[in-house]
Amino acid sequence: MMPTEPADPDSQKQNWAERRRQKIREEIDRNRRGDYTVPTWVLAVALVLIIGAWVALVLFA
Repeated sequence: MMPTEPADPDSQKQNWAERRRQKIREEIDRNRRGDYTVPTWVLAVALVLIIGAWVALVLFA
């Protein structure tokens, strides 16, 4: 049986804030262990920049 959530909005905000702090702590711990990954969008931007620079070099050199 699941416990009921408190109806108090301040309590819900505190629970949200505590969950957020816990997620941040867990992410910092993962990063310290070396378990971090580069987001896909960062890799995509880097690839576009590299290809764009190469094309510019070929066309304008």
